[in-house]
Formats: sequence, structure tokens, C-alpha cells
Amino acid sequence: MTYLIDRRLQGKNKSAVNRERFLRRYKAQIKDAVGRAIKGRSITDIENGEKVSIPVKDVGEPSFGHAHGGVWETINPGNEEYQKGDLINRPKGGGGAGRGKAGNSDQLTEDDFIFELSREEFMNYFFEDLELPHMVKTQLTATTEFKNQRAGYTVSGTPSNIHVLRSLRGALGRRIAVGGTSRKRVIEAERELEELLLAGAPLEDPRVVELKKLIHHLHTRLLAIPYIDPFDLRYSNRIKVPKPMTQAVMFCIMDVSGSMDETRKDTAKRFFILLYLFLKRAYDKIDVVFIRHHTAAAEVDEEEFFHSRESGGTVVSSALHLLTKIIDERYGGGQWNSYVAQASDGDNWDNDSVLCRQLLINTIMPKVQYYTYVEITDGPPQNLWEQYAQVPDHHPNFAMQKIVTPADIYPVFRELFKKQPK
Repeated sequence: MTYLIDRRLQGKNKSAVNRERFLRRYKAQIKDAVGRAIKGRSITDIENGEKVSIPVKDVGEPSFGHAHGGVWETINPGNEEYQKGDLINRPKGGGGAGRGKAGNSDQLTEDDFIFELSREEFMNYFFEDLELPHMVKTQLTATTEFKNQRAGYTVSGTPSNIHVLRSLRGALGRRIAVGGTSRKRVIEAERELEELLLAGAPLEDPRVVELKKLIHHLHTRLLAIPYIDPFDLRYSNRIKVPKPMTQAVMFCIMDVSGSMDETRKDTAKRFFILLYLFLKRAYDKIDVVFIRHHTAAAEVDEEEFFHSRESGGTVVSSALHLLTKIIDERYGGGQWNSYVAQASDGDNWDNDSVLCRQLLINTIMPKVQYYTYVEITDGPPQNLWEQYAQVPDHHPNFAMQKIVTPADIYPVFRELFKKQPK
């Protein structure tokens, strides 16, 4: 019989399995706690951890003990109160759930169970039921595609994959290594033979004859080394790597015109920060394109998108024209799922709002999977909203929401990106 003794030291995360089991068991309570925490923190701090409190009544566990069973009698020494046949009252419980109250009560209580969620765990619960709608709409099959990728060289393969330069280089190195000693001895023997002949030694001299035989033998050995050997052949090695079937690009369009004051810009920035965190966490293969506009639109990087102070009038169609151009040039061909999120106060020229509606219905919506428009205003809907409200009649993958205060950002975000029923 063989005994295996594992003497490896346990790692510092030895309780990780128990922690994951605990989080699964009390998932509902933790999600409620995360929801309460979201309401009390700013969006920029959303990815930090959080202390979670679970009422003690929810973490109670059953206990098991050994029962006597059957009918049994006990004798309590020193009994002066009970007679045989008397019924004994059940003792009052000492541990009760809930918080203790000040006073002279002798009833024992327990505090709520408090623990801290890590940043990773908090973000898992925060984004658990969110997704980009219609993510695989353009891909109707679940078959994984592969693409060939170079991966160095191999010693076997088909003749069509022979790498000539690498093979000749290996053959040259082999010939130098194998014939190095013989070539050195040939040089030494030829030098010695030349010195003997210059000194007047006759051709019949035994040493001269011996050197000539040695030189001939060494040259024969060198000529016997093949110019190229099957061992020298190298073939281009190509491996198949999975090709992403669902590539996505998200376009973030923000109005930075003069009508967008600092409060509205800050609200828009917070919405896009939340969206950006969600996208980077939910999808590995996704591009994010930032477009800001006033009278003219420009594609910018993340830093300029959030922090530039440039402002001006409002021509929303300039951003839509730029959006169409970028999709056609970089994300066309049906290989990308395109998503658009637009934030504005809705203040736009009347004629330009009509043009925006026409661009959406006729040009943009057939090219994107999902388009969300968020209007940031505390007043009545603006002309842009009125024109955009006609788009869902033609394209159901268009969604609109209104943000009045920063407190509306998270509910609006969840409404726009909630999971769709299967």
C-alpha cells in the first residue's frame, strides 16, 4: 500500500474557496447591500470596494446534536421542586437575533455580520446583469473561426513551407562545425609541406609523401560533408489561433457646446465614465471611439474627451457625419458590432435636428446594433428629443432616456443596458 503525504504549505489565499461559497450563498443580501452603497457614492469612486452588512438573522445556520430517543428517565440529585410525572417548562432561549437595546435586560443579542467586498467582487455584483444588447446579432453561427499566425520554425513540414534562408544558414553552420578540425589540420599540413619543399626536400622524402597523403585524405573528408542535409531543413511554422467572433466598437458622442454648462458636462462625463468602466470590464475585444462636438466635431482621445475646455455653438449633425465616416472607413464590412451612446442637452438648430433624424433613420441605424441617446436637461424636451422620438418607429434598436440630476445616472444606465430576455 502506498501513502501520499502532502507537505506543501498552504498559500495566503487558502480561504478563497470558502469566501466564494459564502458570496454565492448570500448573493441576494449582498446585491441589496451593493445597491444601497451605489446611492451613496460618486460614479468616479464606483470601482472601489465596499463594506457590506448582513443581518444576523440571515446568516444563521442549523445545528445538529445527538438525541436520546425513546422514553427515558433521569435522576437529578438534590431535587426539591419536581415530583415524578411533573411537566417541566421548556427553557427560555438565550441567543436572539437582532440588535441589543440599552437597559437592564439580561437577553443576549448578536451584532450584524459585517465584511468587506474587494474591488473585483464589488464590480462583479455591480455589472452582473448588464450587457450590450444584440451583441451577436451579426453572427448567426456559434462556430469558432481561426486564423493562421506565424510561430517560428519547425523541423518538419511540407516542401512548400521550406524556409530557404533559414535552411541554408543552418547548413552553413553545420559544415563549419563538422569540418572545422579537418580544415585546420589541412592548413597546418600544407604549411609544413610548403616549408619542406622550400628547404630543398626531395619529393621522395618520406615526410613529404606522408603529408601529401594526409592532405588528400583530409580534402576527401571535407568533400564528403554534404552541402545540405535533411537535418538542416527548416519549415515555416504556422499555428491556428481563435479569431474573435463578436468584435464591438462603442462610439461615445458628447455635446460640448456653450449651452452645455459645467454641471451638464459633468453629468455627461460621469455617464461616460460609468459606460467606459462597464465596457472595459465586460468585453475583452472592444474599441472605444470618443467624439466631441460643438459647431464642428472631432475624434479625440480619452483625456481630451473628458478634460478639454473648448466650446462653441451647436451642430449635432457634424458628429453624426463624422460617426458615419469612421464606421465606413474602419468598422465596416459586417465584422464589427457598432454601438453609439450620445449625451446632449438637446439644444440644436431646428433644421439641423431634422437632418439628424434623417441621418439616423436612413444612414446610421442600419449600420449599428444599438444607439442610445441621453438628454441632460431639467426642463421640457428640446427639439432634438422631439426629432429623435420618431426614430424608434423605424428602428427598434434606438433608445432614449432623460437625466435631470446626477442621481438619475445610474438608474438610466441600468435601464439602457439591462439584459434582454432570451
